[in-house]
Amino acid sequence: MSEASHSKFEDIASNLALRTTVRNVALLNLGYFGVEFAVALAIGSVSLFADSVDFLEDAAINLLILAGLGFSPLRRAKLGMLLAVIILVPGLATLWTAWQNFSDGRVPEALPLSLTGLGAFAVNLMCARLLAPFRTTGGSLTRAAFLSARNDVAANVAIVFAGLATAATSSQWPDLIVGLSIAALNAGAALEVYQAARNEHVSAKP
Repeated sequence: MSEASHSKFEDIASNLALRTTVRNVALLNLGYFGVEFAVALAIGSVSLFADSVDFLEDAAINLLILAGLGFSPLRRAKLGMLLAVIILVPGLATLWTAWQNFSDGRVPEALPLSLTGLGAFAVNLMCARLLAPFRTTGGSLTRAAFLSARNDVAANVAIVFAGLATAATSSQWPDLIVGLSIAALNAGAALEVYQAARNEHVSAKP
């Protein structure tokens, strides 16, 4: 096999592996979105609501990545900038939910909060590990997916501790603080993705 043929074979294999990984990550995110969203509504948790919408956003991002893998570098860059905007959506939804819960004074149930956060941690850790080998390939698209999964792992640890703090204090503040922190993480990820996509857009221009 010639060097060119070998290189082409490696590219095809790498692309297939990336597509399979992105599809699996999308399915994992979509599945746990349903679980976390249901619990968030049942116990009135801002942090779980924020994280469940984030799962839905991650599923959408990975499906968009799957659709965009065959795009030209210029079109991938434009899609990357769109994803940066999508990442901000859960943060805006979280702000509204936090305001409503603050006004009502509702305190979420501590045990379901921690257990659901622990489950989310396991799912996001799995997604981050699946995406880690591809975070430097595919440009801003795979970077968007990896950053989302990485940030979600940190957020889920915070949700577990919010549940423990809620049990100890019977206060709404741990849940509110973690929910708003998740919104801040999403904003930071959106900025990183947008900057990476903008750089790609400049480089891809003829």
